[in-house]
Amino acid sequence: MSLVGKKAPIFNAPAVIDGEEIIENFSLDQYLGKKEVIFFFYPKDFTFVCPTEILAFQEKLGEFEKRGVAVVACSCDTEETHLAWLSTSKDKGGIEGVTYPIVADSSKTIANNFKVLAGDWNYNEDNQLVFEGNPVAYRGTFLIDKEGKVRHETINDLPLGRNIDEMIRLVDALQHVEKFGEVCPANWEEGKESMKATRDGMASYLSNN
Repeated sequence: MSLVGKKAPIFNAPAVIDGEEIIENFSLDQYLGKKEVIFFFYPKDFTFVCPTEILAFQEKLGEFEKRGVAVVACSCDTEETHLAWLSTSKDKGGIEGVTYPIVADSSKTIANNFKVLAGDWNYNEDNQLVFEGNPVAYRGTFLIDKEGKVRHETINDLPLGRNIDEMIRLVDALQHVEKFGEVCPANWEEGKESMKATRDGMASYLSNN
């Protein structure tokens, strides 16, 4: 079931902030009423596709921040592993220089609640609880509004990297909708014409495009 239109699951978990400090009780609740959030999951630290995405979000962090949007990452690794990866230089496969928070979901409950865990627990024929599948998170990305509601989600399979510019476009679209009460048609970008959610509005848009 999609989380779109629903409140984002609540959690309190360890995280590394500013690339160097571990805090024990990180929560997205700190952004309620203040900022939209891009909350994204990645499969695993010290891998190959993951650092390209994490560093790409860092490169675009200023674009999110000038829009008043927080970026927060999460994987099923421990906070100590996050810190070790953040302390490793890029030329050695690390993500040194990343400053946005990275949440540690070692219990896998956050990934499970956001419905991005790449497997599940089940009982085998000996009635033993086992994990079936891959005990990591898919590449899930969630745009959460200031009220804590999920407004957009995408979930990529493990080999498929994300387009960070598309996330910026979606932030622009959400903020445009909330500011002007209009809707954003296909391939809309900031500065392009939007539509009023009426027949006349659609006709006007189609006649001009």
